[in-house]
Amino acid sequence: MIRHLLILIWNRKRSNMLLAVEILLCFFVLFAVSSLFLFNVYHYRQPLGFDYQNVWEINVDPDADTTDFHQQLQLAVQRLKATKGVVGVSKTGRNTPFSFSSRIGIYFYKGKRMPKNANHDADDELREVLKLNVVEGRWFDKRDAASTRVPIVINTAFKNAAFPSEKAVGQLFTDEKGEKEWQVVGVVDYRAKDDFAETIPVSFRRRVLEYDTAQKSTYGAAVFLVRVQPGSGALLEQQLIKEITTVAKGWSVTVNSLEQNRALSLKIAVTPLIVLGLVCGFLILSVALGLFGVLWLSISKRRGEIGIRRAMGATAGAIGSQMVGEIVVVTTLGVLPGLLVAAQFPLVGALDVPAGVYLMAMGLAAALIYGLTVLCALYPSRLAAGIHPAVALREE
Repeated sequence: MIRHLLILIWNRKRSNMLLAVEILLCFFVLFAVSSLFLFNVYHYRQPLGFDYQNVWEINVDPDADTTDFHQQLQLAVQRLKATKGVVGVSKTGRNTPFSFSSRIGIYFYKGKRMPKNANHDADDELREVLKLNVVEGRWFDKRDAASTRVPIVINTAFKNAAFPSEKAVGQLFTDEKGEKEWQVVGVVDYRAKDDFAETIPVSFRRRVLEYDTAQKSTYGAAVFLVRVQPGSGALLEQQLIKEITTVAKGWSVTVNSLEQNRALSLKIAVTPLIVLGLVCGFLILSVALGLFGVLWLSISKRRGEIGIRRAMGATAGAIGSQMVGEIVVVTTLGVLPGLLVAAQFPLVGALDVPAGVYLMAMGLAAALIYGLTVLCALYPSRLAAGIHPAVALREE
């Protein structure tokens, strides 16, 4: 049967070849879109490694007035911690969870450059505020205040990349010249700062207000992460703003929950995917219409052949199955080269995408192509099966 179908396809090789090329191009588009979609779904389903619920982000900006900046921040932190409804307060940098700000950290280990990592400022309270899970060593505490080396905490991705077969705690990082030193005191299973982000190396550098105050560090706008009791709302938000502006008059203060920031981050990340999906949908629709038209025209030109087959005893079901079988074989001729090319992506580990994502994308793209072609072939094949042999032969 397959040999017979191949002979029929070969007899119309020009039109079938063009159809196979169109199917191949459609497969590539579906493979690319499926890979992107499944890649984002894969990351979305991975745990973030922190708890963003009931955490508010407070941005503090003194504008031009930086007089006694750090002392005022210390007073503000004390008042925030004393406010009813506040569970914990942590001062950090601009690159908070779900933000669009980032900072790269570069470390060297025994003269070898370590992987680039997302670097965050953190104090002793950040673990409790974000509920970070320490899997090795410990988080920052008062013992680190007397350390001659800057303590850092890294995530499991950093640990696996830098120390795959040994413990990370106690290891020393340096800068390129070996002048500065950082000591790893702990490892957390923090994955990424937003849902669709890739799992990358991350480091947390201990930086507390007392240090900035003593060193008279360069001014930078401050960000507080505040864990509040469940159900807290606008009243507590206004109270927190009041507590800050009481000790720092004229400062600009804005409050957003991490849940709001996450919703905005998801919206921005999903919008391009929706647009791409719509473009892909229009492409599939155009391919479907073209395929339907080609099959319709093919049946019109083959009415005599179909009539002879019916006159020789072929049933209506056999004629319909033949038409569907032909389009399945042509689809296979278009999909197979696409699968061979797509299979190279997981083999070479392209774009650091897990091999499972590529394999699922290949299966999804192939299934969509076969489903589309069979669906487009059903009605034309039904028309072919309904052709009466006497009518077809008389027309010829």
